[in-house]
Amino acid sequence: MSVRLLLETVAVAFLTAFLVTPLMRRLALAWGFVANPNERSVHTAPVPYLGGVAIFLAFLAASAVSGLTMHADVPALLLGGLAMLILGIVDDYRPLPAAVKFGGQIAIAAAVAWAGVSIDYVTNPFGGILELGAWGIPITVLWIVAIVNIINLSDGLDGLAAGITSIAAMTMLVSALLTGQPAAAVLLAAALLGSTMGFLPWNFNPAKIFMGDAGSMFLGYVLAAVAVEGSLKSPAIITLAVPVLALGVPIFDTAFAILRRWRAGRPIMEADRGHLHHRLLAIGLSQRETVLLLYCVSGWFAVGSLAIVRLPVLVSTMVLAFFGFTLYVAVHVLRLRVTPRSEQASGSDR
Repeated sequence: MSVRLLLETVAVAFLTAFLVTPLMRRLALAWGFVANPNERSVHTAPVPYLGGVAIFLAFLAASAVSGLTMHADVPALLLGGLAMLILGIVDDYRPLPAAVKFGGQIAIAAAVAWAGVSIDYVTNPFGGILELGAWGIPITVLWIVAIVNIINLSDGLDGLAAGITSIAAMTMLVSALLTGQPAAAVLLAAALLGSTMGFLPWNFNPAKIFMGDAGSMFLGYVLAAVAVEGSLKSPAIITLAVPVLALGVPIFDTAFAILRRWRAGRPIMEADRGHLHHRLLAIGLSQRETVLLLYCVSGWFAVGSLAIVRLPVLVSTMVLAFFGFTLYVAVHVLRLRVTPRSEQASGSDR
């Protein structure tokens, strides 16, 4: 893997996203893809939301320039990404029932796994390798759908999902280089990093354009796919642990939201304003301060994820325990307790 090819991949993705995003903004305004503020919104003015298309086009351009499309598994991954993007566009234009949206995600993930892009084995903690066999496909589907929805739920403030994805992509890129993962995994991470970074200047507060569900679902899909691609030639325990730690903030927020809604007797898929970023806003932080703080926390967990790549198992366990403890402390410092039953749902993020 040459440094030049790596830099070219990032540069092409960045420039394409940066130049195409304002064009997609104009198209979104012309076609009526606009998020109007309501009583549940954080934003206060209409904002177009076809940014996800710009991210996809940038990712596609970088894939073509880097030669990614020549790798055996990449065409199937790109088709799956396109399908996820289209599903998101439809949902952005006319919100789909949760069951339909979820079913579409499962179908896309299953098709990609069936095409051969699946997690086939994991490291046995007691030594050796555990072959997953027939379990490989359902585990891959669960992994992809989970990451898709985690990123989708994190898209609640200007620049939040794009920034966290950039941090995760950088982390996975470094991890892939350190662990000798396939060139496809390295270049996919590089293309994703450039795409999100090129989009971020237009999406950071005050956002001129949103990525929409199309963008957040596509980003989650690619993050999951990069990890799966990396696991094809290395034990999945490391390739999956790195993004899990790097995405520690949205993963915690999603788990907390599920528990909160379950304790309140509300549907798990029902939106509310109890997410981590809402709580930070409620204690007086501005949108920018909240997003920058969550960037810092995500970066902290990203460092922890890279620390386990080359460390012995015992030391890695200690590192994970330490980062788990910091999360526990953060929960109590910010008083992020499970919402009582009396709290009423107040709508979605935007």
